Amino acid sequence: PTTAHFLSVPSTYLSLCSQVGNYKRAVKRFDDGHRLCNDLMGCLQERAKIEKSYGDQLTAWSKRWRQLIEKGPQYGSVERAWLAVMTEAEKVSELHQDVKNNLVNEDVEKVKNWQKEAYHKQMIGGFKEAKEAEEGFKKAQKPWAKKLKEMEAAKKSYHMACKEEKLAAAREANGKTEASVTVDQQKKLHEKVDKCKQDVQKAKEKYEKSLEELNKCTPQYMECMEQVFDQCQQHEVKRLTFLKEALLDIKRHLNLTENASYATIYRELERTILGANTQEDLKWFSNNHGPEMPMNWPAFEEYNPDQASAPPKKKKPDGAPPTPSTDHVAPPGDRSSVSSYEKNQGFSTEWSDDEQPTANSGNENGGNGNSFEDDVSTTGKSVRVRALYDYEGQEQDELTFKAGDELTKTEDEDEQGWCRGRLDSGQEGLYPANYVEPI
Repeated sequence: PTTAHFLSVPSTYLSLCSQVGNYKRAVKRFDDGHRLCNDLMGCLQERAKIEKSYGDQLTAWSKRWRQLIEKGPQYGSVERAWLAVMTEAEKVSELHQDVKNNLVNEDVEKVKNWQKEAYHKQMIGGFKEAKEAEEGFKKAQKPWAKKLKEMEAAKKSYHMACKEEKLAAAREANGKTEASVTVDQQKKLHEKVDKCKQDVQKAKEKYEKSLEELNKCTPQYMECMEQVFDQCQQHEVKRLTFLKEALLDIKRHLNLTENASYATIYRELERTILGANTQEDLKWFSNNHGPEMPMNWPAFEEYNPDQASAPPKKKKPDGAPPTPSTDHVAPPGDRSSVSSYEKNQGFSTEWSDDEQPTANSGNENGGNGNSFEDDVSTTGKSVRVRALYDYEGQEQDELTFKAGDELTKTEDEDEQGWCRGRLDSGQEGLYPANYVEPI
């Protein structure tokens, strides 16, 4: 085809018309589209792992610091505000777990289902859509490709004839200038030139005829190619449209700022922090640990020879002072229950005015220490003891035993006469020191 002819062909089909079989890239888009669906699902699954890992880390961080704060010396409304930060982490963790679930259960599944509907695998490999497109292109190109092959052969013959004519003319010209060339030889050279000219004319006519026939087939060829190409384009339109919609869904799941619950978390956090009341906290501390706390003054008690009296109960540290309330104020000498964190540990934490724990800042511990953890009391050695009297625990952290039972003392007697021990069943708790004797 001439340059003018190709300039008139739409650019969409120029590459398809200029070379037979140059439709492979259009067919390959089906394989690429299927692979890109797999890539998108893999991308989302990796992001889901990140969201889950972040949520798990937030939960672990919140749990650890909630325990440290509850067993630390902070109290009152400021403690509630501090703990609200842990609550924020727990709720945000839940939201990120929701993001993970949405990515895996909705977005990945949506892509997987669309991929299954859009691409149909064949038994012998490849996809039905790609095979149909390739067969369509081959069928559209077959008549035109045959004409093109004939035209290329005619062009080659014409160019060879032109070359032979040029050589014959050069020999004839050389023969006229050389004296050694006879008249008969010159005549033969001239006849060769005439024959080459005739061959050139014949080859030219054949070439022009084949080109004309090719040009007649070109419009139909372009129309058939256009139909097949449009079918490929329509499938690609569906893929690109779906991908855009899927990415918008992904964005909606990732963007927590559009989640009403996310904004509510921080409104509640701010409200709790602003609710911290300095005067209320100071008043509570004065009522429970200051001059305004009620006193259980000593009173005369008759001697009872049958059973020794239990020592006065000491207020054991719970590490997390109760929030200010008028419901109940523990009397002096009573012992509030230890925190849930302490009950799960094999040691107790003392927060009394008589003991001054060594304060180690984070800098003194290489920036990794926590002063709350330095107040753990581990005094005393394990000693086997035998109960002298029956004792019924009054609170959850107290042991119950019968006279003659044996147990293990794990902490020495404190100033108010209480020991910590462990029954053979594994239960740990407090008991009056004068109820037992060493074995």
